[in-house]
Amino acid sequence: MQASKMRRKVAPAAADGDSSEKLDQLLLSSAICNNEDLGPFVRKAFASGKPETLMHHLRHFARSKESEIEEVCKAHYQDFIMAVDDLRSLLSDVDSLKSSLYNSNIQLQSVAGPLLSSLDAFVEARNISKNVSLALESVRKCVKLADLCSRANFHLSNNNFYMALKCVDSIEGEFIGKTPSSTLRRMLEKQIPEIRSYIERKINKEFGDWLVEIRIVSRNLGQLAIGQASSARQREEELRVKQRQAEEQSRLSLRDCVYALEEEDDEDELGDQGKDGYNNGGSGGLGFDLTPLYKADHIHQTLGLEDRFRQYYFENRKLQLTSDFQVSSMTPFLESHQTFFAQIAGFFIVEDRVFRTSGGLISKMDVENLWETAVSKMCSVLEDQFSRMQTANHLLLIKDYVSLLGVTLRRYGYPVDPLLDVLSKHRDKYHELLLSDCRKQIGEVLAADKFEQMLMKKEYEYSMNVLSFQLQTSDITPAFPFVAPFSSTVPDCCRIVRSFIEDSVSFMSYGGQLEFYDVVKKYLDRLLNEVLDGALLKLINTSVHGVSQAMQVAANMAVLERACDFFFRHAAQLSGIPLRMAERGRRQFPLNNARAAAEEMLSGLLKAKVDGFMTLIENVNWMADEPPLSGNEFVNEVIIYLETLVSTAQQILPAMVLKRVLQDVLSHISEKIVGTLFGDSVKRFNVNAVMGLDVDIRLLESFADNQASLLSEADAAQLKTALSEARQLINLLLSNNPENFLNAVIRERSYNALDHRKLVTISEKLRDPSDRLFGTFGGRGLKQNPKKKSLDALIKRLKDVS
Repeated sequence: MQASKMRRKVAPAAADGDSSEKLDQLLLSSAICNNEDLGPFVRKAFASGKPETLMHHLRHFARSKESEIEEVCKAHYQDFIMAVDDLRSLLSDVDSLKSSLYNSNIQLQSVAGPLLSSLDAFVEARNISKNVSLALESVRKCVKLADLCSRANFHLSNNNFYMALKCVDSIEGEFIGKTPSSTLRRMLEKQIPEIRSYIERKINKEFGDWLVEIRIVSRNLGQLAIGQASSARQREEELRVKQRQAEEQSRLSLRDCVYALEEEDDEDELGDQGKDGYNNGGSGGLGFDLTPLYKADHIHQTLGLEDRFRQYYFENRKLQLTSDFQVSSMTPFLESHQTFFAQIAGFFIVEDRVFRTSGGLISKMDVENLWETAVSKMCSVLEDQFSRMQTANHLLLIKDYVSLLGVTLRRYGYPVDPLLDVLSKHRDKYHELLLSDCRKQIGEVLAADKFEQMLMKKEYEYSMNVLSFQLQTSDITPAFPFVAPFSSTVPDCCRIVRSFIEDSVSFMSYGGQLEFYDVVKKYLDRLLNEVLDGALLKLINTSVHGVSQAMQVAANMAVLERACDFFFRHAAQLSGIPLRMAERGRRQFPLNNARAAAEEMLSGLLKAKVDGFMTLIENVNWMADEPPLSGNEFVNEVIIYLETLVSTAQQILPAMVLKRVLQDVLSHISEKIVGTLFGDSVKRFNVNAVMGLDVDIRLLESFADNQASLLSEADAAQLKTALSEARQLINLLLSNNPENFLNAVIRERSYNALDHRKLVTISEKLRDPSDRLFGTFGGRGLKQNPKKKSLDALIKRLKDVS
């Protein structure tokens, strides 16, 4: 039987002239051949009201296909006949097979019957086993669940909340959905939220207790941290004192000194404890325990409330910090400032520890924001309190504590520059208050001065009043009792100035400014120039009434000059700069006005005394027949007084001061002699009187030469120059050629101290009738004396110049 391939049959194409009916028939035939849906054709036929046409087309197509079927049948007829024959031959075989199958079925039924009953029993037994297994599994789950519940209860009773929560999470995640008991499941669904709520309440209560406790701990922690910073600063100061002593010994060239580096084991610092001394925030030696905080954070993480707890922690700590900012108006800030700053310091030490160990409980930005708030508030409080303070010591105490606070918190990475800026801002006010205090103290010291030399009976008194201010003039310790050349005012003032320097350096130290010597020096200059110098000037002008008092004040000024050197060296040492730099910037003696006033006062009193003796010059015989061989009486009295004065003054006055005073007195004596000759009290005098004055001046010059044992020879020679006006006048009057005064070279060399106007008046008084050089009476035939002629020429020339 030949198989023919199915092909797409296409209806014959219609001729171009066919009608639309032919076209429809063609389309219908094509659709049937292609097994397409004929629905559209049927709807179209009924819609147009011509179903007969459709039926006609279908019948026509069927008739066209009958011929094809017939042809196909004819083509396969022989194969069909052969197939029918084959089927008939198979009928007998099918019957025999059917009989065999029937017999086999009977045998199978007989054999499988018992097996089926056994299978049914097996299936039933297996179902029972499955039920028992399920029951056992349910029992095991219930046992595990009960065990977890028991463990959860145990942990809850022991406040082991984390383990309790882990048990609850395990029950909820592994068992609650698989619990076979609906009653048990409902119980668990009700109790689990209550357990979590209970744990949250308990842990929040513990955290609240910790918040209360940490405030007390923070205050103690801050006090201890600042105390350790203070101890470290004190050790640094002790080391600096040793270093200064070594530098001083080196400066004094003490070759026998042995220098050794001493190493000390530093005590455990709070900073190290704060960084590494606490394991997991546990209790350290300071009671700084963060365990409740970490526990609360961990529990809230387990509860899934981490963000809420961290916000809650931040808000509570912020409220605590705000509460710490409150300054009591009932307690003076001087008494409460340590507690105020220690509380804040402890707060941020705790926060630094929490930030570094809690794993994000508080962020760095949050800590910085809290610190900025705290710095702003502390600056505001300091500004307010400093503006009210009128005592330098109070301001210094608070400044020292604030600087220690800065040192402490800087070690934990907190910026403290704004606090230091506030301290620097009040630097001027502090020094003004300090100057005011020193002005009052110096006034009291000077008012109590008795102008008596200070007596020291013991070596410690000498060390306390002399060596401590480097006032000694020799390295040899004197014998005791020792009478110092100065009065008690000097060491008392030195103590006040030294205290001022130390307080000034203390205020400037640790204030963020590394080099502050210039500032200390500026205020030290003000203390010496304005306060001490002014007080001494007032003392000199109002309280000094005698030579002994004036001499004591002058001696004090000389000692204070050495003390001023010590003051600037001491300020440089405390400021940490080399002494050579301090000495390089030294200016003139800051008490120069008071020293000049003291010496002027002493000179004035001595001049007044000398003037009393100089009144004896009125007893001089100006027209003596012979010159006095031993000098006039007034000079002898003056010299006796001056020698007595020198013997007393050399014990307390330094040589240079004594030289300046004597020079001033001798210059005054010279002026008095010249002034007497120039004045109206002397109308005429002769050469013998001039020669007597020459002897007087020689005695005074001899007195000046005798001071070479106290002064140097150059100073003694300089003393003689104080008599230069009187000496040059006498030399000129006794000269054989007075006219040489008109020679500029000779005048500059030998007569530079003379005033030509005075010289004219004095020369005109030298008119002795017995002396032919100056006589106005005589024979016209006598030849005029050349000396008189020269003097007359000098007088004429000087009058012409005038």
